[in-house]
Amino acid sequence: MGKSTFEKNGGYFIDGVAYMDCKVTGEPVPNVSEEAVSVIGSRAVLGMVGMPKEKPQKVSTGRPAGWHFMNEFVDKDGNVFHKGKEQPKLKGTLPPTKIEPKKKTKRRTKEQILLDRQAEKKAALKKAVQKQKDFLNHKFGD
Repeated sequence: MGKSTFEKNGGYFIDGVAYMDCKVTGEPVPNVSEEAVSVIGSRAVLGMVGMPKEKPQKVSTGRPAGWHFMNEFVDKDGNVFHKGKEQPKLKGTLPPTKIEPKKKTKRRTKEQILLDRQAEKKAALKKAVQKQKDFLNHKFGD
C-alpha cells in the first residue's frame, strides 16, 4: 500500500494520533489534521510573537469612589472640583472634604434568620387567636 498525502508531507501516527513535526523547531505536534501540509508548534509561535505582557494595575488617586459625582469636592492638596471638573481659581481656598466611610450592615446568620421567621409566625398566630377570641366575645374592631 502506498503512502497517503499526509505521510508524504511528513506526518505520522503514534497510537492512532496524527503527528507532524514543527516547521521551525522540529518538535512533534500532536492532533493535527490529516489534510495538514505543515505545522508550526505553540512554542515557535510564542517565540515569534513574544510573551504577552501583563496589564499594569491602576494606581489609586487617593480620592474616594464617586468623587467626580459630588457637587463640590476638595482633595487633600486643596484642588477644588465641581462635578468632577477642576476649578483652578479656587485652589487652596476651601478645606479638604471629609469623607465618612459607609457603615457596613452585618449579615444575619442562617440560624438568626430562622429564629426571626419563627418569632414572626408566633406573633401572627397570637394575633389570629386574639382575633378569634374577640369575635367570640362579640368585639368587632369598633
